[in-house]
Amino acid sequence: MADTPQNSPYQGRPSRSFWRGGVVKAGAYPPSDLFEPKFPVDREMKIFTAGSCFAQHVGRVLRENGFNVLDGEPAPEGMPLELAQKHGYRIYSGRYGNVYTVRQMRQLLAEAQGEFIPATPVWEKAGRFYDAQRPNVDPRGLASPELVEKARDQHLHIVLNMLASADLMVFTLGLTEAWEHIETGTIYPTAPGTIAGDFDPEVYRFKNFRAHEVRADFEALRDALKAINPGLKFLLTVSPVPLTATASDQHVLPATVYSKSVLRCVAGELAMDFDDVDYFPSFEIISSHPAPKSFFEDNLRSVTPEGVGRVMKLFLASHGVASADSDEDGGDDAQKRDRVRALRKARRARRKGDQEKSQADVVCEDELLEAFNK
Repeated sequence: MADTPQNSPYQGRPSRSFWRGGVVKAGAYPPSDLFEPKFPVDREMKIFTAGSCFAQHVGRVLRENGFNVLDGEPAPEGMPLELAQKHGYRIYSGRYGNVYTVRQMRQLLAEAQGEFIPATPVWEKAGRFYDAQRPNVDPRGLASPELVEKARDQHLHIVLNMLASADLMVFTLGLTEAWEHIETGTIYPTAPGTIAGDFDPEVYRFKNFRAHEVRADFEALRDALKAINPGLKFLLTVSPVPLTATASDQHVLPATVYSKSVLRCVAGELAMDFDDVDYFPSFEIISSHPAPKSFFEDNLRSVTPEGVGRVMKLFLASHGVASADSDEDGGDDAQKRDRVRALRKARRARRKGDQEKSQADVVCEDELLEAFNK
């Protein structure tokens, strides 16, 4: 047997650096040392959430555990939770719906700052009118284009104020596939004709973002946000939820892997290059082959409450916070007392009839594409 090299750069590395020690013999999944935060996240921070469908779970669990998740557009008093969520309330920090691509988030900020006007901003269906940038937040549409435009102006004002005051932006990257207005480059969250509007191939085209485009969009977004909020930090995740359908010529499986690989690559590089950007591996926890099959529902797309729970438990523990289902917590005595009080408050809220449950309905426009699978 050959002697073990005495000057290998791998010598002395911790167990987490090796597959056998870091995964096979970790003793639990996900391994407790999988994530080492770059900067602390605490309950005092004002947190702005956005992204694709999986981001809805992130915001919900943070709220349940006493974090200060911004809610700039609260539901009308007395509106049941299920109805509120169908109208875009209590899902993210604002009623912008799912933000599947970085370009979409960049557009939203630019529009809020008066630097961008989307093409075809209002879509029509059966005499009702919809905001093309968030067509799912008013399921029945509004009575006139003017009402849509007025509601959007109010929405943009609220979004800009939140972004200017937030301490942390939690952004879940979801897709590289999108639909683009050919003449102006405007990106939409859904294909025209899926919820409202009409698809015209002379007006709209399929767009599948490359890695360099995603990175350029995030850097432009970050620069614009830092100009109005220099202290803002970013926590990136990648959604583990596969594509419902692809408009590319690929099979949906490699199309999904392409999309997630691009987003994971870009998110990782951004975290390496910027001190104010961190990456949390929710994608790896759910989608890697050591993960239990129980992390996905029978449709092999939707993440189960167990999967969401494991992801968020690791995130909270990494920041010295126990989940609302646990009595354990880190920190000194004063911190522990504060956290216990917050946990008890969260538990009381969860016992109320309108509190989000572990398997809260997730609003995903892209799931509507399944209706075209005939």
